Amino acid sequence: MPRYKLTIEYDGGPYYGWQRQDDFMSVQQALEEAVEQFARHPVTLFAAGRTDTGVHASGQVAHVDLEKEWKPEKVQEASNGLLTLAGHPVSVLSAEKVPEDFDARFSATKRHYRYIIVNRRAPLTVDVNRAWHVKHPLDVDVMHEAAQELVGHHDFTTFRSTDCQAKSPMRTMDEISVTRTDGSRIEIACVSRAFLHNQVRSIVGSLRLVGDGKWSKTDLAAARDALDRKACGPVAPACGLYLERVEY
Repeated sequence: MPRYKLTIEYDGGPYYGWQRQDDFMSVQQALEEAVEQFARHPVTLFAAGRTDTGVHASGQVAHVDLEKEWKPEKVQEASNGLLTLAGHPVSVLSAEKVPEDFDARFSATKRHYRYIIVNRRAPLTVDVNRAWHVKHPLDVDVMHEAAQELVGHHDFTTFRSTDCQAKSPMRTMDEISVTRTDGSRIEIACVSRAFLHNQVRSIVGSLRLVGDGKWSKTDLAAARDALDRKACGPVAPACGLYLERVEY
Protein backbone atom coordinates (compact mmCIF):
# COMPACT_ATOMS: atom_id res chain seq x y z
CA MET A 1 0.00 0.00 0.00
CA PRO A 2 1.39 3.45 -0.85
CA ARG A 3 2.48 5.38 2.24
CA TYR A 4 2.21 9.17 2.54
CA LYS A 5 3.90 11.56 4.93
CA LEU A 6 1.72 14.51 5.93
CA THR A 7 3.02 17.67 7.57
CA ILE A 8 0.18 19.25 9.51
CA GLU A 9 -0.69 22.52 11.21
CA TYR A 10 -3.56 22.87 13.67
CA ASP A 11 -5.15 24.96 16.36
CA GLY A 12 -5.39 22.51 19.24
CA GLY A 13 -7.99 24.52 21.16
CA PRO A 14 -11.12 22.73 19.92
CA TYR A 15 -9.68 19.22 20.29
CA TYR A 16 -9.02 16.70 23.02
CA GLY A 17 -5.47 16.26 21.81
CA TRP A 18 -4.13 14.40 18.79
CA GLN A 19 -5.19 10.87 19.69
CA ARG A 20 -8.63 9.57 18.72
CA GLN A 21 -11.07 9.50 21.67
CA ASP A 22 -14.29 7.53 22.17
CA ASP A 23 -16.45 10.50 23.13
CA PHE A 24 -14.59 13.66 22.07
CA MET A 25 -13.23 15.07 18.82
CA SER A 26 -9.48 14.78 18.29
CA VAL A 27 -7.16 16.06 15.57
CA GLN A 28 -6.54 12.48 14.46
CA GLN A 29 -10.25 11.82 14.01
CA ALA A 30 -10.80 15.07 12.09
CA LEU A 31 -8.00 14.28 9.67
CA GLU A 32 -8.84 10.57 9.31
CA GLU A 33 -12.44 11.41 8.44
CA ALA A 34 -11.28 13.83 5.75
CA VAL A 35 -8.86 11.32 4.20
CA GLU A 36 -11.46 8.55 4.32
CA GLN A 37 -13.95 10.65 2.39
CA PHE A 38 -11.75 10.99 -0.68
CA ALA A 39 -9.87 7.67 -0.35
CA ARG A 40 -13.15 5.78 0.16
CA HIS A 41 -11.77 3.32 2.69
CA PRO A 42 -10.94 3.36 6.44
CA VAL A 43 -7.53 4.79 7.35
CA THR A 44 -5.39 5.18 10.46
CA LEU A 45 -2.92 8.02 10.84
CA PHE A 46 0.22 7.60 12.95
CA ALA A 47 1.76 10.81 14.31
CA ALA A 48 5.22 11.86 15.42
CA GLY A 49 3.82 13.15 18.70
CA ARG A 50 0.49 12.72 20.49
CA THR A 51 -0.09 16.33 21.51
CA ASP A 52 -2.34 16.96 24.52
CA THR A 53 -5.66 18.76 24.74
CA GLY A 54 -5.22 22.39 23.69
CA VAL A 55 -1.67 22.00 22.34
CA HIS A 56 -1.07 23.39 18.85
CA ALA A 57 1.16 22.30 15.98
CA SER A 58 2.88 24.16 13.19
CA GLY A 59 4.80 21.09 12.00
CA GLN A 60 3.20 17.87 13.20
CA VAL A 61 4.03 14.86 11.02
CA ALA A 62 1.89 11.79 10.40
CA HIS A 63 1.90 8.91 7.98
CA VAL A 64 -1.01 7.09 6.39
CA ASP A 65 -1.33 4.09 4.06
CA LEU A 66 -3.79 4.33 1.16
CA GLU A 67 -5.09 1.47 -0.95
CA LYS A 68 -4.58 3.39 -4.17
CA GLU A 69 -1.71 5.58 -5.33
CA TRP A 70 -2.60 9.27 -5.39
CA LYS A 71 -0.58 12.28 -6.46
CA PRO A 72 0.71 13.89 -3.24
CA GLU A 73 -0.76 17.26 -4.17
CA LYS A 74 -4.16 15.58 -4.56
CA VAL A 75 -3.87 14.09 -1.08
CA GLN A 76 -3.06 17.54 0.29
CA GLU A 77 -5.75 19.43 -1.61
CA ALA A 78 -8.53 16.91 -1.02
CA SER A 79 -7.75 16.67 2.69
CA ASN A 80 -7.69 20.45 3.12
CA GLY A 81 -10.89 20.95 1.15
CA LEU A 82 -12.79 18.47 3.29
CA LEU A 83 -11.29 19.77 6.55
CA THR A 84 -12.33 23.30 5.63
CA LEU A 85 -15.81 22.13 4.66
CA ALA A 86 -16.18 20.46 8.06
CA GLY A 87 -14.98 23.59 9.86
CA HIS A 88 -11.82 22.08 11.31
CA PRO A 89 -8.85 24.40 12.03
CA VAL A 90 -6.47 21.75 10.65
CA SER A 91 -4.32 22.15 7.54
CA VAL A 92 -2.12 19.72 5.62
CA LEU A 93 0.92 21.83 4.77
CA SER A 94 2.47 19.17 2.54
CA ALA A 95 2.06 15.57 1.45
CA GLU A 96 4.73 13.31 -0.01
CA LYS A 97 5.01 9.66 -0.92
CA VAL A 98 7.54 7.86 1.29
CA PRO A 99 9.00 4.33 1.52
CA GLU A 100 6.92 1.70 3.30
CA ASP A 101 9.39 1.56 6.18
CA PHE A 102 8.98 5.26 7.01
CA ASP A 103 7.30 5.72 10.40
CA ALA A 104 6.26 9.19 11.54
CA ARG A 105 6.95 8.29 15.17
CA PHE A 106 9.83 5.85 15.17
CA SER A 107 11.80 7.31 12.25
CA ALA A 108 11.99 10.72 13.92
CA THR A 109 15.43 11.82 15.12
CA LYS A 110 14.49 15.14 16.74
CA ARG A 111 11.33 16.92 17.82
CA HIS A 112 11.18 20.68 18.24
CA TYR A 113 8.68 22.21 20.65
CA ARG A 114 8.21 25.93 21.24
CA TYR A 115 6.39 27.53 24.15
CA ILE A 116 5.12 31.11 23.91
CA ILE A 117 4.63 33.47 26.85
CA VAL A 118 3.24 36.97 26.45
CA ASN A 119 4.77 38.89 29.35
CA ARG A 120 2.80 42.11 29.83
CA ARG A 121 0.14 43.58 32.09
CA ALA A 122 -2.38 44.28 29.31
CA PRO A 123 -4.86 41.46 28.56
CA LEU A 124 -4.39 39.28 25.48
CA THR A 125 -6.53 39.72 22.38
CA VAL A 126 -5.09 38.07 19.24
CA ASP A 127 -3.05 35.65 21.38
CA VAL A 128 -5.94 34.39 23.51
CA ASN A 129 -5.65 30.58 23.71
CA ARG A 130 -2.39 30.78 21.76
CA ALA A 131 0.03 31.92 24.47
CA TRP A 132 0.42 31.98 28.26
CA HIS A 133 -0.31 35.44 29.66
CA VAL A 134 2.11 36.23 32.50
CA LYS A 135 1.59 39.74 33.90
CA HIS A 136 4.59 40.13 36.19
CA PRO A 137 8.00 40.81 34.58
CA LEU A 138 10.20 37.78 33.94
CA ASP A 139 14.01 37.79 33.79
CA VAL A 140 14.69 35.97 30.52
CA ASP A 141 18.47 35.86 30.94
CA VAL A 142 18.17 34.12 34.30
CA MET A 143 15.60 31.70 32.88
CA HIS A 144 17.89 30.80 29.97
CA GLU A 145 20.87 30.25 32.27
CA ALA A 146 18.85 28.03 34.60
CA ALA A 147 17.40 26.06 31.68
CA GLN A 148 20.88 24.82 30.79
CA GLU A 149 20.71 22.66 33.94
CA LEU A 150 18.23 20.49 32.04
CA VAL A 151 20.30 20.06 28.88
CA GLY A 152 21.85 16.61 28.51
CA HIS A 153 20.84 13.09 29.56
CA HIS A 154 18.77 13.14 32.76
CA ASP A 155 16.08 11.37 34.71
CA PHE A 156 13.10 13.70 34.13
CA THR A 157 10.75 12.08 36.67
CA THR A 158 10.09 15.48 38.27
CA PHE A 159 9.04 16.95 34.94
CA ARG A 160 6.66 14.28 33.66
CA SER A 161 2.99 13.62 34.28
CA THR A 162 2.02 10.93 36.75
CA ASP A 163 -0.05 9.52 33.86
CA CYS A 164 3.01 9.25 31.58
CA GLN A 165 3.16 5.81 30.00
CA ALA A 166 6.81 5.91 28.92
CA LYS A 167 8.80 2.94 30.20
CA SER A 168 11.72 5.10 31.28
CA PRO A 169 11.97 8.71 32.57
CA MET A 170 15.44 9.03 31.03
CA ARG A 171 15.61 11.52 28.17
CA THR A 172 18.32 13.53 26.42
CA MET A 173 17.51 17.21 26.06
CA ASP A 174 19.60 18.47 23.15
CA GLU A 175 18.76 22.13 23.55
CA ILE A 176 16.70 24.58 25.61
CA SER A 177 16.73 28.28 24.86
CA VAL A 178 14.76 31.14 26.42
CA THR A 179 14.60 34.34 24.40
CA ARG A 180 12.58 37.55 24.41
CA THR A 181 11.73 38.07 20.76
CA ASP A 182 10.22 41.51 21.30
CA GLY A 183 9.15 43.63 24.25
CA SER A 184 6.56 41.22 25.58
CA ARG A 185 6.95 37.91 23.73
CA ILE A 186 9.09 35.17 25.30
CA GLU A 187 9.80 31.92 23.46
CA ILE A 188 11.14 28.75 25.06
CA ALA A 189 12.48 26.24 22.52
CA CYS A 190 13.11 22.61 23.49
CA VAL A 191 14.75 20.02 21.24
CA SER A 192 15.00 16.29 21.93
CA ARG A 193 14.56 13.02 20.13
CA ALA A 194 11.64 12.19 22.41
CA PHE A 195 9.68 13.86 25.18
CA LEU A 196 7.73 12.60 28.18
CA HIS A 197 4.08 13.39 28.80
CA ASN A 198 3.80 17.04 29.99
CA GLN A 199 7.61 17.40 30.05
CA VAL A 200 7.84 20.73 28.22
CA ARG A 201 4.93 22.33 30.07
CA SER A 202 6.38 21.15 33.39
CA ILE A 203 9.76 22.65 32.55
CA VAL A 204 8.21 25.94 31.42
CA GLY A 205 6.17 26.23 34.61
CA SER A 206 9.31 25.73 36.69
CA LEU A 207 11.27 28.22 34.59
CA ARG A 208 8.56 30.79 35.20
CA LEU A 209 9.35 30.49 38.94
CA VAL A 210 12.98 31.21 38.10
CA GLY A 211 12.02 34.17 35.94
CA ASP A 212 10.01 35.89 38.64
CA GLY A 213 12.67 35.32 41.30
CA LYS A 214 10.94 32.61 43.35
CA TRP A 215 13.50 29.97 42.30
CA SER A 216 17.20 30.11 41.52
CA LYS A 217 19.18 28.02 39.07
CA THR A 218 20.15 25.86 42.04
CA ASP A 219 16.51 25.33 42.95
CA LEU A 220 15.75 24.13 39.41
CA ALA A 221 18.66 21.68 39.53
CA ALA A 222 17.48 20.46 42.94
CA ALA A 223 13.98 19.87 41.53
CA ARG A 224 15.54 17.88 38.68
CA ASP A 225 17.53 15.76 41.09
CA ALA A 226 14.60 15.19 43.47
CA LEU A 227 13.06 12.72 40.99
CA ASP A 228 9.73 13.63 42.54
CA ARG A 229 6.72 15.07 40.72
CA LYS A 230 5.89 17.12 43.82
CA ALA A 231 9.13 19.07 43.35
CA CYS A 232 7.95 20.45 39.99
CA GLY A 233 6.62 23.97 39.64
CA PRO A 234 3.03 24.56 38.47
CA VAL A 235 2.53 23.10 34.98
CA ALA A 236 2.23 25.76 32.26
CA PRO A 237 -1.09 25.84 30.37
CA ALA A 238 -1.44 23.92 27.12
CA CYS A 239 -2.40 26.96 25.03
CA GLY A 240 1.19 28.23 24.74
CA LEU A 241 2.74 25.00 23.46
CA TYR A 242 3.46 24.20 19.80
CA LEU A 243 4.91 21.11 18.15
CA GLU A 244 7.00 23.14 15.74
CA ARG A 245 9.02 20.69 13.66
CA VAL A 246 10.08 17.03 13.42
CA GLU A 247 13.42 15.92 11.94
CA TYR A 248 14.03 12.61 10.15
